[in-house]
Amino acid sequence: MKLRPGQSVADIVAHVPAIESALGTRPGAVRVEQDPAHAGRCTMRVLAVDPHAGAIPWPGPTATTLADPIELGVFEDATSVRVPLLRRHPLIGGTTDSGKSGVLNVILGNLVACTDVVLWGIDLKGGMELQPWAPCLARLATTPDEAARLLADAVAVLEARAHASSRDNSRVWETTPDAPALVIVIDEYAELVDTVPDAVGHAESIARRGRALAVDLLAATQRPTQKAMGGGALRSQMSVRVCLRVRERRDVDLILDKGMLAAGWHAHTLDAPGKLYVLADGHNQPRRARAYLVTDDHVRDTAARYADRRPELDPLSQAAIDRPSRALEPPKATSADPESALLSALDEAPDGGLAIPELIKATGMRRTWIYARLQAHAAAGRARQVARGRWKA
Repeated sequence: MKLRPGQSVADIVAHVPAIESALGTRPGAVRVEQDPAHAGRCTMRVLAVDPHAGAIPWPGPTATTLADPIELGVFEDATSVRVPLLRRHPLIGGTTDSGKSGVLNVILGNLVACTDVVLWGIDLKGGMELQPWAPCLARLATTPDEAARLLADAVAVLEARAHASSRDNSRVWETTPDAPALVIVIDEYAELVDTVPDAVGHAESIARRGRALAVDLLAATQRPTQKAMGGGALRSQMSVRVCLRVRERRDVDLILDKGMLAAGWHAHTLDAPGKLYVLADGHNQPRRARAYLVTDDHVRDTAARYADRRPELDPLSQAAIDRPSRALEPPKATSADPESALLSALDEAPDGGLAIPELIKATGMRRTWIYARLQAHAAAGRARQVARGRWKA
């Protein structure tokens, strides 16, 4: 369709219900897509029959390395939904019974078949979702204390890899079976925020710095609110978004990005579990898809098949975790004076030092103030940088 001068695809999308009424179609039958070659043109399709009315059985894992795209399901034209995950943080969002667990199982079913990925899991619902995959998970945290320790260890791995990359003058961590990527799977991220607030800083640190170092987060949530996602700091780093059915229209923009609802990503109209939209590299049009159906038998058989083939962390990363003197929690301020709190934190720092976010929490001051005082204390011989971004007295 050629649009009138001044019209945009958003104008057409806003009138889709009226178009369906005029054409006498079923609700949700009209699709509108932008012509990538011309802003004044769009393609409109009318689907007389819903091609996603029935479930689509999972064919099994198709990936053997993290460099292989993950096949989540199929679009309405029967082409595969192929999503790259290497050096990316995926976010899966959707309301209750929208198929969130099914999408998570499709991704895990492929990741366990990859020989260059170590998987850690956090499931604060007692392991209800991730426990079936336990034979293929190097670690599974089901309590707040275990989750805090796991994320602290992930940050230690990240720091060790960053230091090694800086020393070797390499920009990225190349994943191999001997130096695998680390993927932390978090089921219901909002629950983690509510029960382990101190771990949020670790998760955000991984999201900001982990991609180049092959330390990635895979987060799923029913409540992608500003509070649950850390005020947007973590969500902004999630470059792969999978949006299933949502209850409220505004949740579309929370999961995908601002303006996506107006652009035609109408996840509030999805009418069956597993129906979804994908926003990722190569997927920037609002095309509906349906995820594969992974049964309990699929999970059990796949986990048993690949349990003995899982790689271990590289020696560098494992050594960072095994370091006994590393503190799991940043020290809390012991004085109302931020200068005294900073010196106290540096005095109590472990051999590996404290990271800047930990010093910010200990003092309550801004990052610029922390850096200025660290430089002053370093010049006076009262503080030193023991590793990249880590300080102690």
